[in-house]
Amino acid sequence: QVQLVESGGGLVQSGGSLRLSCAASGRTFTNYAMGWFRQAPGKEREFVAVISRSGSSTYHANSVKGRFTISRDNAKNMVYLQMNSLKPEDTAVYYCAAKEWGTVMSRTVLEYDYWGQGTQVTVSS
Repeated sequence: QVQLVESGGGLVQSGGSLRLSCAASGRTFTNYAMGWFRQAPGKEREFVAVISRSGSSTYHANSVKGRFTISRDNAKNMVYLQMNSLKPEDTAVYYCAAKEWGTVMSRTVLEYDYWGQGTQVTVSS
C-alpha cells in the first residue's frame, strides 16, 4: 500500500501562483511514477502532469504546459506541482497519484494504482 496526502491548495486570484505538495509513504517511493490529475465540477478527472521514477523525465498536458511544473524529491518522498499564471479554468480538485513501475507515458486515470484524497484549487477572476 502507498498512502498519498496532498496539501497546498487554496483560493488565488487569476495570474497568481500556488505550489501543491504530495507526501508519499508506505513503499519504495522510487518504484513509482507520480502523476497529478484534476477534476472540475461536472467533468471527468483529467491528466495534468507526470514525472518518472528518477525524476529525470516529465510530461505536462498541453493545457498547463509552460505554466505548471511537476517535480519530486526522492529523499523526502515528496512530489510537487508548481502552478504559475493560474486561470479560472484551472479551478478543480487536484489529485496526486502513484503508478508502480510507471513512466512518463502513464497519463490515464485507470493506469494509476494509488490516489490521494485531493486538494481544492480555486482561481478567482
